[in-house]
Amino acid sequence: MTTTTTTTATRPAHRAATSRALPARVFLGAEEDPRWSHPALWAVLAIAFVLYAWGLSGNANSYYAAAVVSGTQSWKAFFFGALDAGSFITVDKPPLALWVMGLSARIFGYSTWSMLIPQALAGVAAVGLVHSAVRRAFSEVRAGHAAALVAAVVMTLTPITVAINRDNNPDTILVLLLVLAGWFCLESLRTGRLRSLLLAAMFVGLAFNTKMLQAYLVVPAFALTYLACARISWLKRVGHLLAAGAVLVASSAWWMVIVDLWPADSRPYIGGSTDNSVWDLVVGYNGLGRIFGRGGAGGGGGGANFGGESGAGRLFNDVMAGQISWLLPFCAAALAFAVVMRLRRLGDGPSGAAWLVWGGWLAVHYVVFSFSSGGFHPYYTTAMAPAVAALSGMGVVVMWQAYRRSRAWGWVLPLAVAVTGAWSFVVLRRTPDWAPWLAWVVLGATLVAVAVLALARARAQVTAKVAAIAMAAAVVAGLAGPAAYAVTPLQSQINGGNPTAGPSAGGMGGFGRPGGMPGGGLPGRATGQERPSGLMRGGFGGGVSDSLATYLVANQGSATWLVAVSSAQQASSLILSTGKPVLAMGGFTGSDPAMTVERLQVLVASGQLRYVLVGGNGGGPGRGNAEVTSWVQENCTVVDGQDGLYDCTT
Repeated sequence: MTTTTTTTATRPAHRAATSRALPARVFLGAEEDPRWSHPALWAVLAIAFVLYAWGLSGNANSYYAAAVVSGTQSWKAFFFGALDAGSFITVDKPPLALWVMGLSARIFGYSTWSMLIPQALAGVAAVGLVHSAVRRAFSEVRAGHAAALVAAVVMTLTPITVAINRDNNPDTILVLLLVLAGWFCLESLRTGRLRSLLLAAMFVGLAFNTKMLQAYLVVPAFALTYLACARISWLKRVGHLLAAGAVLVASSAWWMVIVDLWPADSRPYIGGSTDNSVWDLVVGYNGLGRIFGRGGAGGGGGGANFGGESGAGRLFNDVMAGQISWLLPFCAAALAFAVVMRLRRLGDGPSGAAWLVWGGWLAVHYVVFSFSSGGFHPYYTTAMAPAVAALSGMGVVVMWQAYRRSRAWGWVLPLAVAVTGAWSFVVLRRTPDWAPWLAWVVLGATLVAVAVLALARARAQVTAKVAAIAMAAAVVAGLAGPAAYAVTPLQSQINGGNPTAGPSAGGMGGFGRPGGMPGGGLPGRATGQERPSGLMRGGFGGGVSDSLATYLVANQGSATWLVAVSSAQQASSLILSTGKPVLAMGGFTGSDPAMTVERLQVLVASGQLRYVLVGGNGGGPGRGNAEVTSWVQENCTVVDGQDGLYDCTT
């Protein structure tokens, strides 16, 4: 494959004219651009910001929120991504996404808004970058802007993307960095500049420092595209990829190397690891453990599975379908047609490089997400949204061009619309009590679109009026379902630990909505402005009463930590409600070997720790180190009136 040759008649859609002043170019674009294109883009970006930023109070994963709070209190905790300001243990991910939110919280003061607004802005930026990347892939100006606008709308309305962009999980920053990498990869092929390829590698490396090996799922697509499409000799292509590989390794490994070389006794324990090293976290809990489950390297399995059974149909099951699958059939049709288009030279489609980048991106993510048997959450699939959006935008345009120009291939568009609408109808009917009329509207719009397109095609006449009716009906058929799901996170607080959009279709999917799995919501501000009442939720059953929290704050004295608890899920709610460091002995699940009897004795003897909470929700030997629990019960004093609380200094 080679990139499309640019001619004078088809100037690149990205090349701006210089006759307009800068403000006019920003809001209206170049004079050669369609008059509607830039105002439409600004409207989409505004809608995206509203979807991602409206009513954020109360949203967030308390686990990561506690780490953000701790990072505002201690630069050491900030650098390592520690859960607590005392830096006993880190969260189970690299800290780059926490740094973004933490810097905002340091500048504006910690609140749910200061933490989550950077997430919303990152989501909006990703939409704009997808628009730019798709637009630049076309040599014909109007086609490029049309495809880019469709892509931006699809990206904005992807339900799981709306949910995760309103949350503080690292996936939002991951997606932004990967879209930046994809943009620069395509730019390197368009311009022939090695610098752009190296920047693409750098951004993938930075994405590694948000979610580790998941960032590398785009690498096969980028490398294959560069090998196939770069307009240089094969020897130079290989050399450039080797240089990009070196940049990728350096930008990925720098934080990991610093942490693993740091003396272990003066830094936090690496949460999620079995041997207190970031490398173990990379290849185990956040690596092979995610793909192969508990049998993978490092064990651990990467956590619980909330996405249903692995297999080719996972992304289409009752839990996942409404989050990401709406346009997957259309994308498959677009990719298949792109192959035909490139072989038969039908129309003036986007460059082969664009099809390879986005098609490879989607294919690799589909295979890994569908067949991995380790820990899996629906919100992981937000990483597929940029590829789905780009392929949808490019597919609409090239199919429409074929529809207008070719009698034989003109039937591809009606068929793609029919399949897309039919699948949307199936997904919507899985929850018949939720907006029951919507499925029938989608079905009706699909029938209208297919009928109009088919009749016009049969008569070989496609007037502007016919085209407008057909495409309006097709848009309703394709986007009504995702749009309806996309607005649901604005209507109620999402589960921060497992955010999803839309109604519950049963099974594990119910955990994504309010009232599902406990611990998803953000209890309040660490500064006390939003102190919770009653039971504070802490994840997998880690509730601590207000009376106990009040007692601990009043009696902490000079100790570094307010109390030691069995898991990070317990600790996070206390950190958020009191603003005090809380020691999570067993990390996220309570099973990390971070605490030993000897370590506990040192902390108690030095006065850094006074209270230990065992038993109750989330405590006891079943949730952590039984030897530590036994030592506490044998050597510490039960605090009267505070169930499960031991004072180890008396």
